[in-house]
Amino acid sequence: MLSRRDAMRAMTLSTFAAPVLTSAPTSAPISTGDPWKRADRIAARVRGPKFPRRRFDIRDFGAAGDGVTDCTAAIRSAIRACHEVGGGHVDVPEGRFTTGAVHLLSNVDLHVGAGARLLFSTDPKAYLPLVPTRFEGVELLNYSPLIYAYGQRDIAVTGSGVLDGQADNDHWWPWKGSGSYGWEPGEPHQAEARAALFAQAEQGVPVKQRVYGEGGYLRPSFIQPYRCRNVLIEGVTVVNSPMWEIHPVLSQNVLVQNVTVDTHGPNNDGCNPESSRMVVIRGCTFDTGDDCVAIKSGRNADGRRVNVPSEHILVEGCTFRDGHGGMTIGSEMSGGVREVFIRDCAMSSPNLDIALRFKTNSVRGGFIEGFYARDIEIGQVGGSVIDINFYYEEGPGHGFNPTVGTIDVRDMTVVTAKRPLNLRGYADAPIRGVTLSDVDFGAAATPSVVEHVENLVLKNVLANGEPLILS
Repeated sequence: MLSRRDAMRAMTLSTFAAPVLTSAPTSAPISTGDPWKRADRIAARVRGPKFPRRRFDIRDFGAAGDGVTDCTAAIRSAIRACHEVGGGHVDVPEGRFTTGAVHLLSNVDLHVGAGARLLFSTDPKAYLPLVPTRFEGVELLNYSPLIYAYGQRDIAVTGSGVLDGQADNDHWWPWKGSGSYGWEPGEPHQAEARAALFAQAEQGVPVKQRVYGEGGYLRPSFIQPYRCRNVLIEGVTVVNSPMWEIHPVLSQNVLVQNVTVDTHGPNNDGCNPESSRMVVIRGCTFDTGDDCVAIKSGRNADGRRVNVPSEHILVEGCTFRDGHGGMTIGSEMSGGVREVFIRDCAMSSPNLDIALRFKTNSVRGGFIEGFYARDIEIGQVGGSVIDINFYYEEGPGHGFNPTVGTIDVRDMTVVTAKRPLNLRGYADAPIRGVTLSDVDFGAAATPSVVEHVENLVLKNVLANGEPLILS
């Protein structure tokens, strides 16, 4: 276990040496009256970084693909050597390679080739020393994410291989404290540390004093570029994650493309851009234990302190299967979310609770300014198709009412769902501005719920073969 002094030294070396991303744009602003032209501009601008043709095979640095040998040092040496000569590709060839935390450096592509499987250690000590990170939207020092980069530029994880976190009901997942994921009474879990961290954030305790890791049982994310620019994650399959899978934080120009996420543990969100801008998620398949894609921007007081929204995000050509929500914003959205686009996507599963999900409350606060969806095909949804819910968890009465508006959904078809709409604002903070055009909610078992919504516009909207009528 790191001493507090060592943890603070790690925080100092990394936090204050790395570039800081603010919400200020670094390129010309995206401005046009047509929202889908703005989406096209995001698609055109967010491109994966290019790398020199140099290649570094991790076996040349001592790695062995036998599924037993610890290849952590070999992989880190290959990454360092690649970085020091100006960049290139670090190749993980066919085989089963066991490793601890992998830390990417600028100008390095970690290429996990066909037939390769990176097996991440289930020993929490393999993710020390502590690093600056976020847990459920709150900054702290904690275990390193399995693949991590801090303050780097031009980085990638690519290939057709598998990233296997090896989490299961015996490793990582029991820390949630749920019997559904292997926890048994008397075993340790995250509740005490999670409550302590959230209390520190509300009290304004400096981040360098929020030191967790061993004894805290706060699970790390799988892939986390933190304060990075020009990031590509392409082609890989992600399975058995401890917690959130792909989690860009305070990052810019991020392309997540043709990735498969298939992991059903607790809080196993597929892709969570947080306080990040210019993000494209394209051609991916999400089959998850929590939200498939969830846009976030920090939690409660900590999100308001950092005060960096997520903005200019495009999701296109993706498939959504199991999940609490398909396309989601929240609940950790205290820094705000603006300009999110989703198009040409398909969703269907009896275990998909909600298709388009917006979750917040008067503790989270924050804003959603501009959400645009079109050409969405939905098969089966277990709950509501569109759910904008200000009553998530704590609900009203806590002083930070959210602001949500300019929600535009068009050209969407549904086969079957429990309910077309569940829109619940507050009397003193209504949802402002929802437009649905050319939407067929298919066979809906129960009527919609609409409470405290202003400027709800329905244009050619059907349910059960008839025009949707709201009571």
